[in-house]
Amino acid sequence: MFWKNEWKPLTVIAGVFLACYYLPVGWDRFDNALLEAFHLVKWYAREHVLLCLIPAFFIAGAIAVFVSQASVMKYLGPKANKAVAYAVASCSGTILAVCSCTILPLFAGIYRMGAGLGPATAFLYSGPAINVLAIVLTARVLGPELGIARAIGAIIFSVVIGLCMHFIYRNEEKEKALLMAAMPEAEVSRPLWQNAVYFATMVGILVFANWGRPDQTEGLWYTIYSVKWLITALFGAGFALSLVAWFGMEIWKVAVVGVPVIALGIMLPEQPNVAFVVGVIGLTLFTSSRKDELGEWFGSSWGFAKQILPLLLFGVLIAGILLGRPGEEGLIPSQWVAWAVGGNTLGSNFFASLAGAFMYFATLTEVPILQGLIGNGMGNGPALALLLAGPALSLPNMLVIRSVIGTQKTVVFVSLVVIMATVSGVIFGTIFP
Repeated sequence: MFWKNEWKPLTVIAGVFLACYYLPVGWDRFDNALLEAFHLVKWYAREHVLLCLIPAFFIAGAIAVFVSQASVMKYLGPKANKAVAYAVASCSGTILAVCSCTILPLFAGIYRMGAGLGPATAFLYSGPAINVLAIVLTARVLGPELGIARAIGAIIFSVVIGLCMHFIYRNEEKEKALLMAAMPEAEVSRPLWQNAVYFATMVGILVFANWGRPDQTEGLWYTIYSVKWLITALFGAGFALSLVAWFGMEIWKVAVVGVPVIALGIMLPEQPNVAFVVGVIGLTLFTSSRKDELGEWFGSSWGFAKQILPLLLFGVLIAGILLGRPGEEGLIPSQWVAWAVGGNTLGSNFFASLAGAFMYFATLTEVPILQGLIGNGMGNGPALALLLAGPALSLPNMLVIRSVIGTQKTVVFVSLVVIMATVSGVIFGTIFP
């Protein structure tokens, strides 16, 4: 009876004991991998949580509260016009131009509001992949052929992957459409243009607060970078005004938060994160205590944060152990990767796609990483395969996608990205050896 009922916990305990007993502490590569994991998590927390994820959580919460389900269904639902749905999904991703983790709260928001699986996954892929600045940087650093191929491939991928996901789960999507059709249309409390301005201010904060420094110190991209915090502040002012004018926020509360934020921005221009954090804390305090729609907005945003942030940090930690930071090594030696992606064989393209899918790339970091790999013998085909799979996927990203759409759909989505990236790499490597 004991063995029948207790063999599972006994097996787990024995497995944990053996793992601890044979823990390879003292082995240089293992010790360094652990250190790299914590370095990567620290870097991620500093560079992405405050400026990327927190605004994304608030936007996702706003989608859930202030965007009517009828609107989502009209443009992105299972019965929406396919041309409109996929155009909206891919264009939205292009405008946002965020990394594979920042897109997740927004994806979860529109999917739970009733967006069809096809348009939702097209949006999920397009956000990190169709990044105008990254494509321009790719063409400049790695050559125009790779830059153009990346742009064309990413646009086609977002649509094809979405259509494939819709076709594979078409029966489920039909049932979803029937259920949504039976739901009453939500009452509209304010005009569409007011909601549009409100969302535009938040998206502006997200985009310009994360505007990366270009390599050159001249031109349009650098000009925008040099004034990015001024632009972010203007969007922040517009956001505050929209809260007062249309959402019932008291003007004295906005002043209590806004005055310290402005003062800190002037006194500490080299540390804009400080003013940003004060603004977030103030917004949290004054919305979390409310019982109206602003309180509901914070509650929804907090729900996304609780679900997504722990999985992301855990995924970044595991990715750091396995692969280390860019330019450093984890458990997997970098020379293995360089050796595996040489030439233009089916295997090298598949390995590049698979490795890219599990690695974490912050926005624009894939270009210098690829530059180093190409210098070590990486072929053109595997380079494109990694560019098409890497920015759109990562291990942390997969963990969160699974919590939103389930294990099976996540496996299918990842497989589609890897397979299409592999095929694209083989074709590109054949044309441009």
